[in-house]
Amino acid sequence: MFTTHTYSVRRKRLAEDLTDGIVLLPGNEESSMNYADNLYHFRQDSSFLYFTGIDRPYLVLAIDAESGEEMLFGDDQGIEDIVWTGPLTKLTEQSARAGIANVRPMGSLPALLQKAAAKGRKIHYVKPYRPELILKLASWMNVTVKELMENVSLPLVKAIIAQRSLKSVEEIAAIEKAVDITVDMHAAAISISREGMNESEIAGRLQGIAVSSGGQLAFPTILTVNGQYLHNHAAGNVLQNGQMVLCDGGAETAMHYAGDMTRTFPAGKKFTAMQSEAYDIVLNAHTAAVEMLRPGILFRDVHFKACEVLAEGLKELGLMKGDSKEAVQQGAHALFFQCGLGHMMGLDVHDMENLGEAYVGYSDTVKKSTQFGLKSLRLGKELEEGFVLTIEPGLYFNPYLMDEWAATKKHAGFINYDKLEPFRTLGGIRIEDDYVITGKGSRLLGKELVRDRLGIEAMR
Repeated sequence: MFTTHTYSVRRKRLAEDLTDGIVLLPGNEESSMNYADNLYHFRQDSSFLYFTGIDRPYLVLAIDAESGEEMLFGDDQGIEDIVWTGPLTKLTEQSARAGIANVRPMGSLPALLQKAAAKGRKIHYVKPYRPELILKLASWMNVTVKELMENVSLPLVKAIIAQRSLKSVEEIAAIEKAVDITVDMHAAAISISREGMNESEIAGRLQGIAVSSGGQLAFPTILTVNGQYLHNHAAGNVLQNGQMVLCDGGAETAMHYAGDMTRTFPAGKKFTAMQSEAYDIVLNAHTAAVEMLRPGILFRDVHFKACEVLAEGLKELGLMKGDSKEAVQQGAHALFFQCGLGHMMGLDVHDMENLGEAYVGYSDTVKKSTQFGLKSLRLGKELEEGFVLTIEPGLYFNPYLMDEWAATKKHAGFINYDKLEPFRTLGGIRIEDDYVITGKGSRLLGKELVRDRLGIEAMR
């Protein structure tokens, strides 16, 4: 946990931003894997964690935005619980560390909510994302599930995003700890991978680094020789000379701050000539994007610049033609780069996205696109000092997408379809690092990990 003062200030600001009604922030519950007592690893809701620092299940924070009264609802363990898990810290002790003096039994929460509703007071809550919580909230407030989902509080959503988007000095230090562990994971992947090894064996070793460092994976590791598919997790493929391995993985610390990086390396000792040319194009796009990072710039424009660098490089390979800027505006480059340049990062690896991409990554003046490729850009709005985000350009040579576009000669003015055949089996390349926006530019978070092609080969 951070200091008591940190959490108290966060909650005070939240109440001031809402001004009226009851703010309701439920924590997460345990979730069963395949029968009631076999549980998934517990992961606390990030907004509950942000405002309380308390990392245990079956708790709800309520704040009276008018009076400022803060209430933590939950129950201490009974003896039968202690038999199985051992004793946990008393709720009154944990709430005191969070600066919350008022602890109430969970059973008293429905009456409080229904009484407030009867008086016409607004109950502020964000859209729940776990089914068990959806049903409980509907029951507690005596509404239907449909009514519950239609009455999410947009003022609360925006108030939470306004706070969580700007990372404090202590948060950045916590994120850097996660990124440092993430660097160790990727350095291990590059150095230990050998021809004949199974993808899952390598991914398992990376998970061991995350867990042995006191945390967990921030997300299931993407480690694959099929990098042309954007989120292709480790499977049973055996590494073979001539292939490339794409590793996208990150660690989450005990405080649940995340790191997220990607490196691409040859399964053998060196990249092939074709792989080398494509790799350098991606690295150039990465460099160009990082050089643009600063407060006040639209991240969408940074994305466009990276895409234009990719398109220029693809023209040199003979795969694209015409004006690169126009090709990007029309979305022709998306045959080779189907996703966005980056996303916010913090307590969630894709920070706050349960609150809605339209509010986290966009604004009233910068709207999310529906164009293929560009619609997958999770962050488009103006950057501010304190934002933490990823930069992750890539090239993905997906033969299925190539066939789909070639059949109708989509964007034929920008794509040389007769040149695609040698690239159908190239795979995918992504280079990703984490940055914080500073007063005048940006700063790489965590330890430096080699990203240039010759440096990668030297680690092999």
